[in-house]
Amino acid sequence: MMSHDDGIDDMPDLLADDEDIEETKPCILKERTDTVDLTTDTSLVVDISDALSERDKVKFTVHTKTTLPDFAQQEFSVVRQHEEFIWLHDRYVESEEFGGYIIPPAPPRPDFDASRDKLQKLGEGEGTMTKEEFNKMKQELEAEYLATFKKTVAMHEAFLQRVAAHPVLRSDHNFRVFLEYDQDLSVRAKNKKEKFGGFLRNITKSADEVMLHSQRDVDEFFEREKSFLEEYHARIKDGTARADRMTRCHKNVADTYIKISGALVQLATVESTELARFLNQLADAFEKARKIEGRVASDEDLKVSDTLRYYMRDSSAGKDLLYRRLKCLANYENANKMLEKARLKHKDIQQAEQAQQQARDSFDHISEIAKSELGDFKTRRVQTFRKNLIDGAELELKHAKAHLQLLKNTIGMLKEQ
Repeated sequence: MMSHDDGIDDMPDLLADDEDIEETKPCILKERTDTVDLTTDTSLVVDISDALSERDKVKFTVHTKTTLPDFAQQEFSVVRQHEEFIWLHDRYVESEEFGGYIIPPAPPRPDFDASRDKLQKLGEGEGTMTKEEFNKMKQELEAEYLATFKKTVAMHEAFLQRVAAHPVLRSDHNFRVFLEYDQDLSVRAKNKKEKFGGFLRNITKSADEVMLHSQRDVDEFFEREKSFLEEYHARIKDGTARADRMTRCHKNVADTYIKISGALVQLATVESTELARFLNQLADAFEKARKIEGRVASDEDLKVSDTLRYYMRDSSAGKDLLYRRLKCLANYENANKMLEKARLKHKDIQQAEQAQQQARDSFDHISEIAKSELGDFKTRRVQTFRKNLIDGAELELKHAKAHLQLLKNTIGMLKEQ
């Protein structure tokens, strides 16, 4: 177990024994982190205080502090797995009660397979590398594995904190059960039949969206919001892809520095004493540059790529809200047509009037809530981007200064040789 404030260099030795790689169980114990939502409401504070990664699952310790009377205690913790987060998200999505709200995006499924595979291959190839090169590659892969693990924890925590900060979503019974029930929720992953059913629902939804796309909204506010969200989602999706490419470039540079450093160390073993010292010092400079470049990649991924990726999914949730509202509008217009037919035929008029009134009430209700939700989406988005971009810029300056100082020191060292 390690403290959240510990550096990457303090990562446990994941490759101490090749045969133990399968059982690697990194654990993070941490203080409360920065969240996606910037809120000052402390009546319900939820965070993930602890997380343990196993081969096929991650166990999150969800810690809650509250002053709300709906809970039996003021402070408590439960252990949850990813499937239980998805269960909670699905309860909101599938409930008509929350049809007018932007449902916070579900956290992505933990995926450490790529990092585990790299660690496994590194362990298998230990005999073909020098000890120095192996240790540097091991350190880099362990840092990558830990960064992925921390991001997974952060995304699951962000989902809970979005729900906890929402005055309506947090009052749902299922959310209280998720936070307070200290036993297994007996939630399993979806089987093939359920996945196929979800696939069919997505096809139906896509078909409905195509049919509703040409429907003119009766409210210009929502027509503008629809156009904005469609363009915004497309642009932020493109921005996310570009940010990911930028991060990969920095990681590739860091990987190249490792190789250069390793090559210089190897070369030093066959050179004279004076030149060997020079080469080792130069190799050390490349190793320090690798660490700086790795931190640049990690911070850009966290502050830029992850922020863009989150709001790509959040804008998609906003589009889903507008889709549900347009569906209510279509139902209302159909109810009006059915009422006209009933009056022309002088048959089932009362039932048609009741259906029309229910459709109208549903449409008015979802429209009223949606206006507030879309306004909150704008405020939340601006606050979060402002904070993370400022933080990102400050980190870029910090790393640039460190890189500049490293170059000055290295040049000074070379001149002294």
